[in-house]
Amino acid sequence: MNQASPSPTSDSLACARRVLEIEARALSQMAAELPADFAPAIDAILASPGRVIVSGVGKSGHIGRKIAATLASTGTPSYFVHATEASHGDLGMIGKGDVCILISNSGETAELRDIVYHTQRFSIPMIGISSNAGSTLMQAADYRLTLPRAPEACPIGMAPTTSTTLTLAMGDALAVALMERRGFVAEDFNVYHPGGKLGAQMRRVSDLMHSGAEMPILPADAPMGDVLLEMTTKSLGIGVLVEDGRVAGAITDGDLRRNMQGLMERRARDIATRDPLMLGPDTLAAEALAVLNERKLSVLLITDADRRPLGVLHIHDLLRAGVV
Repeated sequence: MNQASPSPTSDSLACARRVLEIEARALSQMAAELPADFAPAIDAILASPGRVIVSGVGKSGHIGRKIAATLASTGTPSYFVHATEASHGDLGMIGKGDVCILISNSGETAELRDIVYHTQRFSIPMIGISSNAGSTLMQAADYRLTLPRAPEACPIGMAPTTSTTLTLAMGDALAVALMERRGFVAEDFNVYHPGGKLGAQMRRVSDLMHSGAEMPILPADAPMGDVLLEMTTKSLGIGVLVEDGRVAGAITDGDLRRNMQGLMERRARDIATRDPLMLGPDTLAAEALAVLNERKLSVLLITDADRRPLGVLHIHDLLRAGVV
């Protein structure tokens, strides 16, 4: 009886596991055998008054672009210089106060030669990333970040797979170590990520709240006719009661519905929540959304430390800004 051959699906899954296991072993090896020059390279970058210039060719170039982008977005000014273009004028982008990171798995990439000479001519610190410790690049480097000699994950052992994964991980290690040394925090991250979901989550409630004339401000003894008019006009689902310049309570649409019987004979303070939820203006938008979701609320007050009203934030403001 003929045995059924493995299905294409099982073959593909087996291949995927093999690739990931090969690369995972290489990463574990690199973590256990970090180059001795790693910490000195971090010191050199921190001591530099300029930028980190990253260069490489082919797949190393693609990885280099990502490393430069990660560094730049995490507080270390950096950009990528194409090695070929460098030989045709772009060497002028590399100044004496900079640090260069040159990437070549073999360490013998001819296109990097002119950048290497440039760093030597102007005494620009150069960090080499390669798996060939005895290569021309690594012999010329001031700081050598040698990658472990691990097999590529492809079946012919030639396509850059494990080597590019190791290089990318080394770049991430550099970026995160620099972040920690610089004391880079979430507020700094917001400066470099003003757009998209990350930017929205890192915005402050003060950027999104309704303030000034948009706020439905009422005296605590306001008659219900005034309350209904103010809340309807401002359309935020809340009325803010203020006494002596400080928040004395809040009325929500829910408060109105719960007190329909005899409503018009009452005053604002009679149905108000005396201690409403309040947040400070520096609260992150993502934190405010989490609070609203946890409390099952749609609106909250923004005040200073003395309960003086600064604004009103509705959950729709957060959703429109892309905070999810």
